[in-house]
Amino acid sequence: MMKSKADEEDYWNSSKFKAFTFDDEDDEFSRLKESRQAVNSIRQLVDDDDEDEVEKVSWSGEPVGSISWSVKETAASNQRTEKEPAFPKISTERPSLNKSQSGLSLSALFKGKSKGGNLQSFTDTLGDPSVRLFAPELRKPKSEYKDFVGDWSPEETVQRLQQGKAVSLEKFRSLQDKLLLLDFAVAAHDGNVITAVLIYLKRSLCKEVLFRELESRQTALRHFIHYLTETRDQRLLLELLRTLGRTEDVALFQYKEYKSIKDENKRRDFVKSCLSLPFSLEDSAHVQDHYTLLERQIIIEAADQRAERDGKMEIFRKFPRKAPILYMPLITTLYYCCLYHYNESEGTYSSPLNIRQTFKISEKQYFATMLAARAKLKAWDNVEALFTSKNWLGMTKKRSPLSFQRVVDILQKNSAPTQVLQEYVGLVDDAELRISLAQKHKCHDIVINTYRDMKDRQLLVEYRKKVEHGSAEEIKIDMLLSNSQIRWKN
Repeated sequence: MMKSKADEEDYWNSSKFKAFTFDDEDDEFSRLKESRQAVNSIRQLVDDDDEDEVEKVSWSGEPVGSISWSVKETAASNQRTEKEPAFPKISTERPSLNKSQSGLSLSALFKGKSKGGNLQSFTDTLGDPSVRLFAPELRKPKSEYKDFVGDWSPEETVQRLQQGKAVSLEKFRSLQDKLLLLDFAVAAHDGNVITAVLIYLKRSLCKEVLFRELESRQTALRHFIHYLTETRDQRLLLELLRTLGRTEDVALFQYKEYKSIKDENKRRDFVKSCLSLPFSLEDSAHVQDHYTLLERQIIIEAADQRAERDGKMEIFRKFPRKAPILYMPLITTLYYCCLYHYNESEGTYSSPLNIRQTFKISEKQYFATMLAARAKLKAWDNVEALFTSKNWLGMTKKRSPLSFQRVVDILQKNSAPTQVLQEYVGLVDDAELRISLAQKHKCHDIVINTYRDMKDRQLLVEYRKKVEHGSAEEIKIDMLLSNSQIRWKN
């Protein structure tokens, strides 16, 4: 029995239950929610024990499985099939379809139903070749892009590395190509590119070939040695240096391993064992001094620890040690001994004079270190004794291996009082420099006396305005200005 379109609409509108509609996809979720609520309300009315007594009905209210229900459903299905096919015919060309033109929707596709109402399973829908035309095309893998593994020459590869672009070096397999790559990298004067190529050669070449080729390429060799040093690949670095015959460098690298030894006695023994390594004359003397200094530091530290613990030396109570003397440089060791062992005889290990003589410290270096140490302790009598010398007539005179400007700087850094600074500022030979230092450190007497010696009345009058009113300096300036015996030049 065939129904017209108007009868079909009446059929749906006259139904006792509110049914789904697939036409309005935007409201699909809300309608599905309403349908689920309706089903749940029916389940509440039915007990599990009386399930066989419930009569199942269709949307029209007729019992499901009856003859009238079967006839109506068959006729409605045939009518929809004749009017509208399951899917429209699609040409092999790729048209630009939108949602309104296409007979498919996402909800219909996953439910197996088109907008026309024809039921179809999900697997049948995907099996249709016309539907597969709409599947998105997958991207090609990176290996298919020429930009990554293009057929670049060694020169072009180096240029791309300089530009920061991704380039695969694996395609350079022959030794000739690898060496060309390295030569172009060196010619580009780009350390990052050279290092990148060297890392690839290190991984792809045997050690013997790599060392042989690097020997004739000094720039690349220096980069490779630096790279191995930074990455702490000591084993390969020593093999490289031995292959190149650089025995002195091998000895230096072995000697530097002392830094990793924490125990002082083991470190001393290790440094002693390094004395037999093939160093140059200069390096051999340095290693010998290192061993001697370390041995002496161990002895001094042990003695000072006992003295500090027992409280036998007053200087350790007044000026406690801030750190042990172990592993300190030579000048720091000398400074330490000038602080705590100033009066010891030259025959002891901790004597400053013994250290100076043993390690051949220059007079200027020794004098500056001693001056700083005694000024630190505010031992001004010891400071003055450093500058006092006698000539062959028995007359004393202050002299210094350092310039007195440098002496004033050292004293000022150790917070020397103005009276001490004034004495050494006055020993500066250059008048302008002496005046500048005196003004900087507020040594007014030095400035006044220098202007007097220069017989410059005008400068003295100007300086009178800078001193404190009523001070001894102002009184001294007034006396000089009123002195008629001084022949002023202005």
